[in-house]
Amino acid sequence: MIYYTGDIHGGKYEIVRFTKRMNLTADDVIVILGDVGANYYGNERDDELKRVFSKLKPTIFCIHGNHEMRPANILTYQTKEWNGGIVWYEERYPNILFAKDGEIFELDGLTHLVIGGAYSVDKYYRIARHYGWWPDEQPSEEIKAYVEQQIQGRRIDVILSHTCPFKYEPVEAFLPMIDQSTVDTSTEVWLDKIEESADYGAWLCGHWHINKRIDRLQFMYHDFICSDDLKRRVQ
Repeated sequence: MIYYTGDIHGGKYEIVRFTKRMNLTADDVIVILGDVGANYYGNERDDELKRVFSKLKPTIFCIHGNHEMRPANILTYQTKEWNGGIVWYEERYPNILFAKDGEIFELDGLTHLVIGGAYSVDKYYRIARHYGWWPDEQPSEEIKAYVEQQIQGRRIDVILSHTCPFKYEPVEAFLPMIDQSTVDTSTEVWLDKIEESADYGAWLCGHWHINKRIDRLQFMYHDFICSDDLKRRVQ
C-alpha cells in the first residue's frame, strides 16, 4: 500500500507512530510531499532523522520541498531507477528515496508524476540568520520543460507536488506577517498551466500546512490517505 502525507520538517515521530499503528511492512511506501527535513542542516541533525527512518520497514519516498537541499548537490547521494523513475538515495539509508522532479513512478498500479519545489516566504528571514536557504528551491526552466514533455499524450493518475497551482492557493493559509506582493508565485502560475493541460485523475500537494480538498486537488499536512482512496477517485 502507498500512504501519502504532507510536510514534516524533521518531525520524525508522526511517521514512526503511523508506521507502528498500521503495522507497515517493506512492501509499503510512505510519500512525504516535500519539506522532509532530512537534507536541511547538512550535518548530524539530518543524520539523526535518517537513522530513525532507516530503521522503519516501509520505503520513505520524498518530494523536494523549499526547506531542503536538492540531493543532486549533496555528495553522498547517487541515483538509481525505482518503479519506472529516477530517485536519489544514500547507501547508508537505502529506504529513504528522493524523487527526481518530472519523473513518473508506478506505485500500486497508479502512475505518479512528481513536481517538487516552491518559493520560501521566509527566505530573507533565513538568510539574515544564516539558516539554510538554497537558490534552486523552485523548479528550473529545464525541470519545467521536462515536466511539460512528460505530460504530453499520456494519462497521469496522480500528480504529486510540493506547492499547488495558483488558482488553488489557499488564502486562508497565508501568513499574516508576509506582504503577499513580495511573494514569487511563478511556480504556482506555471502549475496552473500544467493543471489545465495535463490529463490527470488526482493531485496531492503539501507546503501550505493545511488539510483541505477542492476539486481533484488535496492539500496534505498531518493527515494520511492511502492509494486505495486515490484509486476510487481516478477510476
